[in-house]
Amino acid sequence: MKSHIESLLEQTLESFKQQGIVPADFQARIQVDRTKDKSHGDLATNLAMMLTKVAQKNPRELAQLIIDNLPTSSHVAKVEIAGPGFINFFIDDNALANQLQHALNDEHLGVALPAKQTIVVDYSSPNLAKEMHVGHLRSTIIGDSVVRALEFLGHNVIRQNHVGDWGTQFGMLLAYMEELRAANGEQAQMELSDLETFYRAAKVRFDESSEFATRARQLVVALQSGDEYCNKLWREFNDISLSHCHEVYQRLGVSLTRADVHGESAYNADLAQVVNDLDAQGLLSESNGAKVVFQEEFRTKEGEPLPVIIQKADGGYLYATSDLAAMRYRSNVLKADRAMYFVDLRQALHFQQVFSLAKLAKFVREDMSLEHTGFGTMNGEDGRPFKTRSGGVVKLVDLLDEANVRALELVRSKNPDMDEATITEIARVVGISAVKYADLSKNRTSDYIFSFEQMLSFEGNTAPYLLYAYTRVAGIFKRVEDIDLSQAKITLEHEKEKDLGTKLAQFGEVLTRMTDKGLPHVLCGYLYELASEFSSFYEACPVLAADTEEQKQSRLLLSQLTAKTLKTGLSLLGIDTLERM
Repeated sequence: MKSHIESLLEQTLESFKQQGIVPADFQARIQVDRTKDKSHGDLATNLAMMLTKVAQKNPRELAQLIIDNLPTSSHVAKVEIAGPGFINFFIDDNALANQLQHALNDEHLGVALPAKQTIVVDYSSPNLAKEMHVGHLRSTIIGDSVVRALEFLGHNVIRQNHVGDWGTQFGMLLAYMEELRAANGEQAQMELSDLETFYRAAKVRFDESSEFATRARQLVVALQSGDEYCNKLWREFNDISLSHCHEVYQRLGVSLTRADVHGESAYNADLAQVVNDLDAQGLLSESNGAKVVFQEEFRTKEGEPLPVIIQKADGGYLYATSDLAAMRYRSNVLKADRAMYFVDLRQALHFQQVFSLAKLAKFVREDMSLEHTGFGTMNGEDGRPFKTRSGGVVKLVDLLDEANVRALELVRSKNPDMDEATITEIARVVGISAVKYADLSKNRTSDYIFSFEQMLSFEGNTAPYLLYAYTRVAGIFKRVEDIDLSQAKITLEHEKEKDLGTKLAQFGEVLTRMTDKGLPHVLCGYLYELASEFSSFYEACPVLAADTEEQKQSRLLLSQLTAKTLKTGLSLLGIDTLERM
């Protein structure tokens, strides 16, 4: 409905240009918002105030002109002027009911699909030298929820898991793997089952033995030169490490697969060419033996230029080099219209610099959108980055294990007579969902405090509350036997029916806001509000005990659409629903 009002206003503005009320070349970003007070209608615009200067008329006079020139629409019951020149639109109840009826029978719930784009989404991207830890959670699940929503809207989405599988640390790891093989034979494979222990042991050997360190550096050079022996060791290590990652993805219900892995190593052959191309364009400078690029807009507080280091003095490449190669690949090979990078906000300057340089060097098309969709940190109760009691980094698998144990205790306490297999399955869904939703429901740009107690609560904006809300709606239909709703029609008579219908009609707008900026918390907030609206509707409007059969069927349809919207919305967040709790 919002897009319909925007269309009416666009037609009105075009009429104004033809009448000479505003200049023919005038461009306005028409904004239509939901009203907070229902007495002010359903939707409102400040277009009249935006046109005051160019039309040289006062806002209320312009508002009346807009109303007089609006195309006739059966969707609009009435239009009013408010305050200094706001225009309020009251939506016709029948039009809203028809919109809901269409949504119920549409696989996309009546959501208007935008122009299709090819969108590359770079997310998760763990370092393969270690097991995944809590620091990887936000990138992984925020990126995955946005990917799901983009695909729902019909876009061609290309997942890119830009894993850290290259660089100097792998020489150290391969040297240790080689050393273990020589001493223990195939038993060395068992050592790799715990990547954290393996990494620490390799680091100790690197620090204590100059001979080991020399061998590690030799292996790096050999690896980067394409030596088959080193590449064999490297592939074995990566295979084990990626298996760890995908076990975690499977538990989290994340849609990344091995086919989506396109790590740093994938761009190794192009790194020298990146340097050559920057040099050919006269963009490279030398600083202490390193090859760097200075861009005028990036300076320190003291005014000193900030370099983008492309190649170190020893010939090694950096993240910026592989990121530039990746951008070129995504633009020229994947043909991306848009690339979204779900990476920690602390990398903001890095991405500002490499995005700017990629455009300057024409590594990407001018019309390609490069977006760093950064996120804050997940902190412990002390407000500091989440750690173990001993101060170490928390493995992601350990966090999920703890969530499952706590969810099991919670579900068992609420369902003492339920069979153990059902309790176990419900706890699995609740535990994983609680961890994911607690994160996704926070604005991604903010830090947040991780709390098991809060995330497993059945009150407030939590996964257990929404999962229970869904089972409550779905449970209505378990009490209805063989009812035929194929000829039923939605009618909105009671105020709470209209409120629920209005909220249901906002689903498409919410997905647009979520995907435009990569903000899953917008969808979480909407689903929580929808569940609350349904609760108010259910209390005020008896469904199965409605006054008439027509009223009963209409309310069943509203309940059905609510269930479908909740289930679809949660699935876009990567959260499974339950039929009973």
